[in-house]
Amino acid sequence: MLYDIKLHLHYDYAAAAGGGRHQVRVMPQTIAGVQRVIAASLSFQPTPAERADFSDFFGNNVTSIAFREAHEALDIRMSARVSVSRPEPGLDVSPEMSGLRAELDLVRSLSPSAPHHFLAASDHVGIDAAITAYARETLAGSVVGTAVELCNRIHRDFTYDGKATTVQTRASDAFALKRGVCQDFSHIMIAGLRGLGIPAGYVSGFLRTIPPKGKPRLEGADAMHAWVKAWCGRDAGWQEFDPTNGMRASNDHITVGYGRDYSDVAPIVGVLKTTGGQVGEQAVDVIPVAVEKVR
Repeated sequence: MLYDIKLHLHYDYAAAAGGGRHQVRVMPQTIAGVQRVIAASLSFQPTPAERADFSDFFGNNVTSIAFREAHEALDIRMSARVSVSRPEPGLDVSPEMSGLRAELDLVRSLSPSAPHHFLAASDHVGIDAAITAYARETLAGSVVGTAVELCNRIHRDFTYDGKATTVQTRASDAFALKRGVCQDFSHIMIAGLRGLGIPAGYVSGFLRTIPPKGKPRLEGADAMHAWVKAWCGRDAGWQEFDPTNGMRASNDHITVGYGRDYSDVAPIVGVLKTTGGQVGEQAVDVIPVAVEKVR
């Protein structure tokens, strides 16, 4: 699939900010065998006094910006053309749950993709006894089978509610509510997998949404999405699951970044020199591009 993606983040400040410094993670990344960024741009208004583009530890595209002059708002616009071609899930070659620990012990690397980084508690995801017990009820023999069952069960048992949680909500709190958004469902699944000893991480990105039959597609109606990656053994490697929709990640999932949880891949983090609060808005367009076949 080929997509044109547009993201608009806008923040209004209650009082003019005298300065600020931020890190922005919204640019899709090229992933060998999965995704290719053909072209991309990222702009800011007002223009920052400083800007630096780099990759963080997990390989995510980061733009660091700084402002010195007073400003009452911040506008961030990203556009990209991305090709996605995920391989179809093959045969389940993951080990039985009882054999996963032995396979983990054979991994000597501490590279960014090493499973050892994704086993312990993190900022938004604790090792929670109640979530672990919930996940244990989905044990299905193999690691992949267990991840699929947990993904599908969260989709069935939890209610999507955009007003129930915030970006600061932790997995244990969302689990108690039995409702939330994609960030919460991903955190719950990560907590459950880690509780079972399966390395699991957070994936930030975009998801193409299809309007109801006969209805026009609304511009800006999409939003950034989140799903889960799970390490399923040395042969199966990392596999991706979307508990919000009860499915494997597909060609409709466009990856921006990987991390231990939301805090590693938040679209924007930083500090402001100001005396008031702020109000933010987000709009995303994920538009499939028709490709003409050459005869």
